[in-house]
Amino acid sequence: MTGVVTAVRQAGRVDEVEWELRVAELWATVDSTPVPEFVAAADELAGQLPPAVGLFERAGARDSTGDSTAAVPLYRQALDAGLSGERRRRAVVQLASSLRNTGQLAESVALLEAELAAGSDHLDDAVRAFLALALIDSGREREAVSVALTALAPHLSRYQRSVANYARALAEEPVR
Repeated sequence: MTGVVTAVRQAGRVDEVEWELRVAELWATVDSTPVPEFVAAADELAGQLPPAVGLFERAGARDSTGDSTAAVPLYRQALDAGLSGERRRRAVVQLASSLRNTGQLAESVALLEAELAAGSDHLDDAVRAFLALALIDSGREREAVSVALTALAPHLSRYQRSVANYARALAEEPVR
């Protein structure tokens, strides 16, 4: 970890390829680095990239080390600053997760439902997983199971159609 922090301090602004490498190196240490040191290294590294991406990485560092409350405004700022591409979608998922962790369930669900409706990519299952968690915490267990089964169905070697149909039915059937 110290090597990454030293490299960050010496480098100043770096190009995108270098940044991505340093971000990956930093995140590889998240479980073995004391929280204050990890967050400080993330903050320092964040200062070397465009503001939206830096805010996203700062938010993620706090979120991943258990400080959802501090992460929420940073995710919002990153999105407001024009975060784009995959990082934008990740920021929405991570913001929604942090909102769920801080008891802001309705906003968490709304963000994730909007994200599912906005388009489709390789993060769809992650969006559905976090939506299922938010729905459970909101007392909407049947919908949560429906969302989880919808994410699971395409990965089954058999019974994809049946599981997808049951998932839809769960969301439509009244609670008995």
